[in-house]
Amino acid sequence: MEPQRPLEAPPYLVPHSSESIRILYADQSLLIVDKPHLLLSVPGRHPRTRDSLIRRLQRECPGVAAAHRLHLDTSGLLVVPRNKTALAHLNRQFQGRNIQKIYQALVHGTVAEEEGEISLPLAADWENRPKQKICERSGKPSQTKFKVLGRDRDRTLVELRPITGRSHQLRVHMMALGHPILGCDMYAHPEALAAAPRLLLHARDLGFQHPKTGDWLRAHSPAPFGLSGLTGVRPG
Repeated sequence: MEPQRPLEAPPYLVPHSSESIRILYADQSLLIVDKPHLLLSVPGRHPRTRDSLIRRLQRECPGVAAAHRLHLDTSGLLVVPRNKTALAHLNRQFQGRNIQKIYQALVHGTVAEEEGEISLPLAADWENRPKQKICERSGKPSQTKFKVLGRDRDRTLVELRPITGRSHQLRVHMMALGHPILGCDMYAHPEALAAAPRLLLHARDLGFQHPKTGDWLRAHSPAPFGLSGLTGVRPG
């Protein structure tokens, strides 16, 4: 009699967002879009996780590809190239850290400093995937600049400027600072997790050089939350 094989864990199926993608700018080279919360940037591996920002855009704009991503729980701005030339140009800008990215987050507790920089080595936490961890031995350098926008009792509104682009960087950095992002189901303690119905992290501003004209483009998407939490209205 053959021994029974252990049952495989069912695949994790991400929540689905029915919100539409807002296209803020479009030309023959690229799109600038506002990704809603709970929409993957690119298709997942499982057939039931194929819905994503790129897949939806490809229906109307064949040829679009992903130059960068936002995590499922994060909303906000993405630049989406429409051809291989634009993709290569944007990839060089990301690799050279020449693209400006500014996020807004609402975090737990009162951040004492008005501004500062967080620098920590981050590595994959293989035993707790897809989480990341701080590791002096195997971690890669990561830096984030932060600035306080406002405080209200047990929460602080902050502006975050990532210098590097490590996975979960902003969430781990704020957790390490002692101020996890509200609604974060990976790194927040129970009180901070329960304080918001979603991750209060939004890619608010994006700046880069247009791959064809060389002009500097800037895009802005107001965060759908402030010191009091979610506004209940997505920016229109």
